[in-house]
Amino acid sequence: MKRIRWQHIKFPKLLNRLDRYLIGKFLGTYFFSIVLIISIAVVFDYNENIDKFTTNHAPWREIVSYYLNFIPYYANLFSSLFIFLSVIFFTTKLASNSEIIAMQAAGVKFVRIMRPYMIGSALIAAITFYLGSEVIPRGSVKRLEFEDQYKRKKKPAYADNIQMQVDTGVIAYIEHYDDNYKTGYHFSLDKFHNKKLVSHLTANSLTYDTLCNEKYHWHINNVTIRDMHTNREIITHHYSLDSVIIMEPRDFISTRYMEQSMTNAELLDQIDKQRIRGNGKVAQFEIEYHKRFANPFAAFIMSIIGLTLSARKRKNGMGRALGTGLALSAGYILFQTISATFSLNAGWPPMLSAWLPNIVFVFIAFYLYKKAPR
Repeated sequence: MKRIRWQHIKFPKLLNRLDRYLIGKFLGTYFFSIVLIISIAVVFDYNENIDKFTTNHAPWREIVSYYLNFIPYYANLFSSLFIFLSVIFFTTKLASNSEIIAMQAAGVKFVRIMRPYMIGSALIAAITFYLGSEVIPRGSVKRLEFEDQYKRKKKPAYADNIQMQVDTGVIAYIEHYDDNYKTGYHFSLDKFHNKKLVSHLTANSLTYDTLCNEKYHWHINNVTIRDMHTNREIITHHYSLDSVIIMEPRDFISTRYMEQSMTNAELLDQIDKQRIRGNGKVAQFEIEYHKRFANPFAAFIMSIIGLTLSARKRKNGMGRALGTGLALSAGYILFQTISATFSLNAGWPPMLSAWLPNIVFVFIAFYLYKKAPR
């Protein structure tokens, strides 16, 4: 029996020379545009806030750390715009050099030309989804803390008359909370069963255990517990107790853009907690969660729009295509903002508000694709 050598087996190439050429142009222009535009944004932001940094005595190490978190956040936020700009720039250059015409004259269909664009968009979408879901939220914690401390000086540290449902039939109340010490004063915890009060706990104060590796650990001081039974009531006193209560300091202080500093798993956990508590602010967390899945798909939409607008050779270069595309990109970003506002204020489903811009612009991309040169 004749042996087959592996070196004699020909495997089909997933990417040919055309694919590698266009993907290289796509990704190279995309990352170059990010570096160029974000660098300009950093310079302008620093010049605008240098007086605040000096007045508030911001250390250089904190400033550098802030901009290291500033860059990926805004690069990811406007990723779809950078994709569009990069596609417009290098595709217009290809069209002006008659490379698109040469491809089609060689029998390469327009759909085949789109394939490397979709592969490049898929790579960018995967990167932006991972960064936006896991990496950037962790950096946003430091970024937002820096802005509150050195740029705005408006970080909230106190809250009064906090009442929330921390579990099914369990209601917690804190008269005053001080975030500087992670301590709440005049605390009570009521447990209900079949709408009847079965236990009532009161305490002078409770402090969150920031050193514990697990969440929801509290130290409760000067505790009185009243357990209600059918025919009697049992009262017990404790100098201090360690207890697990499903709440944490960030549930009390409504910080700016808190949803941006949460990973996907933390967002889901926060959404579940807010639903249990009946909090009306749950919509902002749901919108953020669905946007993290919807935004990467904008890479494909903007790639198609950019390709169809710039694939035709024109005497005036990229001017018309760039102007039309920038208007569409601005409309997409504006549509995102409007739909999120309607979800928060008019009761739109959060999932619909996150995906509606993509749905509308898919039809625009399809219309432009039909008008593309064949």
